[in-house]
Amino acid sequence: MAAHNDLGKEGESLAVDFLRRNGYSILETNWIYQKAEVDILARKDDLLAVIEVKTRSSIAMGLPQDFVKPKKIRLLVKAVNAYVQEQAWEVKVRFDIIAIHQLEGQTVLEHLEDAFYYFS
Repeated sequence: MAAHNDLGKEGESLAVDFLRRNGYSILETNWIYQKAEVDILARKDDLLAVIEVKTRSSIAMGLPQDFVKPKKIRLLVKAVNAYVQEQAWEVKVRFDIIAIHQLEGQTVLEHLEDAFYYFS
């Protein structure tokens, strides 16, 4: 597996551990719907958190969260709409980003709640 894939998988594992420690139940990881892959679907009380994980080895080229582009947001929204309908849930949905990068030999993890909104 390519090094960037290993880094991404490591980041997703760190994100899952972080979410569990903070009271979230992990429903799905790497859930695929059509052309979209949702990194993490997690539930906390009556909230469905849709988590996009971005992991970078450094921030020299920008912060990890800066790499969540409008096309990805549209795909996530479409996928999550299908997921909620499939489950027949009445839940509040929140789109989060977990941004992970290395800084001075330390792993930095930032949970950005309500990281983006989508208006059609």
